[in-house]
Amino acid sequence: MKKAALAAALLLWAAPAFAQFGKIGQLGKVAEQAQKASELRVSEKDERDLGERVSGSVRSEFGVLQDPALTRYVSLVGNVLAKASSRPGLNWEFIVLDTDGVNAFAAPGGLVHITKGALGLIRNESELAGVLGHEIAHITRKHSVNSIQRSKGAKLVTEEAGARTNVWFTHVADIVYDNIVEKGWDRGDEDDADQEGVRLANKVGYNPAGLTSFLQKLMDRNKNYKGSKPNGLFATHPDTKERIASVTRQIAAEKLKSGAMGEARYASNVKFEAKPVSAVALSRSDAKGVAGGASTPPTEAPKKEEKKAGGMFGGLAGKLSTGKQKEGTQASASAGGRAVDPTRPDRYSAGGGNPSKVAVSISDSDIAAFRKGIA
Repeated sequence: MKKAALAAALLLWAAPAFAQFGKIGQLGKVAEQAQKASELRVSEKDERDLGERVSGSVRSEFGVLQDPALTRYVSLVGNVLAKASSRPGLNWEFIVLDTDGVNAFAAPGGLVHITKGALGLIRNESELAGVLGHEIAHITRKHSVNSIQRSKGAKLVTEEAGARTNVWFTHVADIVYDNIVEKGWDRGDEDDADQEGVRLANKVGYNPAGLTSFLQKLMDRNKNYKGSKPNGLFATHPDTKERIASVTRQIAAEKLKSGAMGEARYASNVKFEAKPVSAVALSRSDAKGVAGGASTPPTEAPKKEEKKAGGMFGGLAGKLSTGKQKEGTQASASAGGRAVDPTRPDRYSAGGGNPSKVAVSISDSDIAAFRKGIA
């Protein structure tokens, strides 16, 4: 090691002065990048704050089904899974969205949303566990946090806003909303959530094939669908068959053998069916993201006087909407409108008008008793 270090030092000494300064400059850039990366560290409290903001936007868009009994049932299944996960201490909440679209969303910090439509498509607790386990895994594996740290937009927000101010939370939460609701997870995160979710469902006693059973139902639901873009839950993947095959191989390789289906208990709590794709009503209003505001995103940097008038928002909007720094729909800058896409009815389904969470009280003993009833 000493000889190698000496050789490196001699090479650096022998190099022309401009090359040495070039290396020093590169080291400086690395140090600067490391500093910026450290600014993007997201604490558990930050994560929850972001999750609450994202959840508020999702609930405003789709509404919340005001059914305490159903919410309690879904929350019991969800908490059985969450308490067996790698992050049992989060304040887990499970929210039923009041829309016929088949979908589910995981917001950072422990907030899991599933639609009425998805519950109507599911037929037993093992399938519900497969879906909720998948969403829980997105949170336990910190996929949103990781996406923030990779996001050029989030880095720009940090540079502009600096400390964890309301400005920072608003803009970064809108980036997360865009990633979760608009763009969808990337392939690696979805595969990771599949694998972790299946293991989690199996761990608490559910048949791990519940996820594949649901994916097959979803594929059958969309088999005659003529939309030009992916539709609804898990639709970021073009090949659902491949996902089913991958999970099936995982179950065999890892010898996941739990067998509970939970059909009777599910049927006694969920007494409605999903509407076909063709019958799903579309929303009549644009989604506004986290911050609300303009109906269309900005396309050019604001003028100097506008930047002065707009403060941090004005300057930041310009930075996020130009050149290589442009990301997605620019919702992180403007929280602008997202036009309803009629080719994606599950994603842009109409929702209820009440965004309020349904409060349910669930104790550790309730969770333990419910888990004993898994059969």
